[in-house]
Amino acid sequence: MSLPKIAEARSLSNQDLAEEILAAKKKLFELRFQQATRQLEKTHEFKHTRHRIAQLLTVEQERQLGKNNSESTPFKEE
Repeated sequence: MSLPKIAEARSLSNQDLAEEILAAKKKLFELRFQQATRQLEKTHEFKHTRHRIAQLLTVEQERQLGKNNSESTPFKEE
């Protein structure tokens, strides 16, 4: 299984992006819980889930910065 691509995250709407972030964080919690109870078999899922969370948060931050930059007015000298 390969790591998820950031293009997939960029194609999501803002609401879908927020839902994906929440789902990935829940999955990471479940993985930690499975590890603590020694039920975890696929340890590589930690890396994939953390990578996915980082991608989703990056896209969310890019959108927030882009939104803020487009809303700001240019500096005018008087």
